[in-house]
Amino acid sequence: MSESIVSARELTKKYGSFCALDRMDLDLPLGRIVGLLGPNGSGKTTLLKLLAGLLTKTSGEVLVDGMEPGVKTKALVSYLPERTYFGSYMSIEECADYFSDFYADFDRQLAYDMLGTLRIPLKAKFRTLSKGSREKVQLVLVMARRAKLYLLDEPIGGVDPAARDYILKTIIGNYNPGATVLLSTHLISDIEPILDDFIFLKEGRVVCAGVADEVREAQGKSLDELFREVFKCF
Repeated sequence: MSESIVSARELTKKYGSFCALDRMDLDLPLGRIVGLLGPNGSGKTTLLKLLAGLLTKTSGEVLVDGMEPGVKTKALVSYLPERTYFGSYMSIEECADYFSDFYADFDRQLAYDMLGTLRIPLKAKFRTLSKGSREKVQLVLVMARRAKLYLLDEPIGGVDPAARDYILKTIIGNYNPGATVLLSTHLISDIEPILDDFIFLKEGRVVCAGVADEVREAQGKSLDELFREVFKCF
């Protein structure tokens, strides 16, 4: 087992009386693609935002590369939120400028190479792109950083199967291989082939986690089948 990039102990996050994360214990090793899997409301987005330094915990401990999430860890973390955050008036080149200004590890040439493969003109306005192309552009920019931890919130949600295939190939082919990718989704069967490890979340708690190949061999079923079994009454 390699060094942990994320470590959490008794991690709790509440919104008023609602408990989004409930005393969660978690360790993520370096150099793995990890599926963060669970139904809506299970705490996936809350966890990603905590690791990205966009939320503060209620109690417990969470560390990213041995540090509490904050200014220093943001330089190590590349975060793809579920919703679009670029202004519709921005050109693709301006979106890249934004990343270049904020992130020292952003590889502009890598981003341009991937955008060229997609045949997305740099002068095109974000608002003129299809939903699938907007999703691809955001992912390209996030994956063109040389980060240690990539946090991807529903990167294939709402796009067609061809776009999903491209997005998954982009994740595999362009992330820093010494880094960890934590990928949140409810589309288990689509991402299962690229996962090294998985985490099942339910009501803010880890209910099952492990190495994907080991669990498939031991259980004699796919992660998608196991997921349906674990959450059939949820």
